[in-house]
Amino acid sequence: MNAALTFATSRRPSGDILLSAVGEIDMSNAATLAAALADAHRDASGGPVTLDLTGVEYIDSAGLAVLYPHVATLRLVATDLLAPVLTVAGLDDLTTIAD
Repeated sequence: MNAALTFATSRRPSGDILLSAVGEIDMSNAATLAAALADAHRDASGGPVTLDLTGVEYIDSAGLAVLYPHVATLRLVATDLLAPVLTVAGLDDLTTIAD
């Protein structure tokens, strides 16, 4: 069974791309996250992309693996529940994680 996952993309006043995810990210839909991130980075034309994970209730290793190729231009926003998972995965050493 696929975990429910939806995305919304917008442009911040600064011009940066904001990609908001809602639901659960796991191996059943990690490719969907990868495609959404690729589209957001293409729209950003090399600029930063903020991935808002405050609506994400769960992320597994497949979902985390999708984030690593984008760390140079990716900023993550996470809840207090999800931030420790991102930290344990080492993403806090590679990109900005805000709450």
